[in-house]
Amino acid sequence: MTVTSGTSAASTTSAAPTTPTAPAATAPVGLGAAQLASADLFRSVFRRHAAGVAVITASGDTGPVGFTATSLSSVSAEPPLVSFGIGTGASSWPTVSRAEYVGVHILGEHQRELAATFARSGADRFGAPTSWQEGPHGVPVLDDVLAWLVCRVHARVPAGDHRLVLAEVVLGDPAGAGRPLLYHQGRFTALRD
Repeated sequence: MTVTSGTSAASTTSAAPTTPTAPAATAPVGLGAAQLASADLFRSVFRRHAAGVAVITASGDTGPVGFTATSLSSVSAEPPLVSFGIGTGASSWPTVSRAEYVGVHILGEHQRELAATFARSGADRFGAPTSWQEGPHGVPVLDDVLAWLVCRVHARVPAGDHRLVLAEVVLGDPAGAGRPLLYHQGRFTALRD
């Protein structure tokens, strides 16, 4: 905002500059309950943010790995880049930290159990009933998803206790049927009209 001083049409005398005052406004809801930044505050705020659900997969020396991600984001169309976050303590991190290619799968509302399986620590993520096949560049590709991509890892950027992975799309298939699965308030849910 730029503040200028001058004369009004009704007055030709100069006046000393004054400090502008902010217009009266009502405080945002909950401003009085503002909290200092903490992991709990961060989690509480982002529980209110509805996010799409994806599963990221990669192939390693000991077999396929994968995890549920709600941090998937499109970054660039030219070249086509995506990003996602992964905790450095995650069981999939050692493989993802070395993988040249990863799979990105957009889940449908019919895949709540699949999302929960890939989110659960210690689960046999690629055992029955998970249906998948080895795709291009050896990447595990899940069946019956809304869309999938195979991406070449471009960079792994340190971000606190996570790494932000940037990956360039190599190929994919957007032809799956259904509606997207969402994550909101700590649970997987369907999109409502």
